[in-house]
Amino acid sequence: MAQSTDNLNWYPGHMKKTRQLIRDNLKMVDAVVEVIDARIPVSSRNPLIDEILGDKPRIIALNKSDLADASASKGWAAGFRARGARCVIMNAAGGSGVKELLRLLESMEQEKHANSVSKRPFRLMIVGVPNVGKSSLINRLTGRKSAKTGDKPGVTKGKQWIRLSNGMQLLDTPGILWPKFEDPKAGVNLAFCGSIKDEIMDLPTLGMELIGFLGEHYPQLLKERYKIEEIGETPLQTMEDMAVKRGCILPGKRIDYERIGRLVLDEFRGGKIGRITLELPPQQSGQETGPEDETGGENG
Repeated sequence: MAQSTDNLNWYPGHMKKTRQLIRDNLKMVDAVVEVIDARIPVSSRNPLIDEILGDKPRIIALNKSDLADASASKGWAAGFRARGARCVIMNAAGGSGVKELLRLLESMEQEKHANSVSKRPFRLMIVGVPNVGKSSLINRLTGRKSAKTGDKPGVTKGKQWIRLSNGMQLLDTPGILWPKFEDPKAGVNLAFCGSIKDEIMDLPTLGMELIGFLGEHYPQLLKERYKIEEIGETPLQTMEDMAVKRGCILPGKRIDYERIGRLVLDEFRGGKIGRITLELPPQQSGQETGPEDETGGENG
């Protein structure tokens, strides 16, 4: 049965195993690349990761920047760096930011070898919740399709060591979520971005909630994409106007809420509505944001 967005609690058994896999293999790696979704930099960070990784050297990769509001991504990156974290804005699928990530890794390798007699290959681990683009990043780093990719969570399974072109060794792990969403909004945001399987979600309700957010923060993008004149007084009214414009109608002139809900989710995830960030950096919170023409380039 599909879940509503206010009682998400999703912790499949393989994710518990993955958590233990990371703990068991952490001592074998020199650094960790934590991949998060630039559209939801808070919700896509597993709160258990800080506890598990401890003081292990880490790079935060703000991935899917081509789908996110560029000014918001820059704000998030600046905030991470201000707290002493290494961070890179990237689009692994398109290649943007990969060179900068490699430069950061190579500088970390030089630091390690400067204080060590051993010259064994530098080893790293890539972690992140499902569907943040880890497999696409691995393929970019190796220059070949070493890892399976897909637009649904759960594509990567098991563990595998991969040698990079620069001699580094990479341990891939499946994505992990946490046992329970303490903040229901985190679960909703992950569902918006496809990190939770649609099959367990109430798609009409999820689509309506996304429409509500877009109507408040990105009204012009919504109006332009769906050719509606105004944002409705309620998300439901906006959803129905959009359904009429897109022909999501059932016999008897009834609204096909399932179809319009799935459509808006698919178009948001594919960037067809525009560049949208669902979570603003603290310095921008409270401000209305919109898309910018800048790209999430190779920022270090």
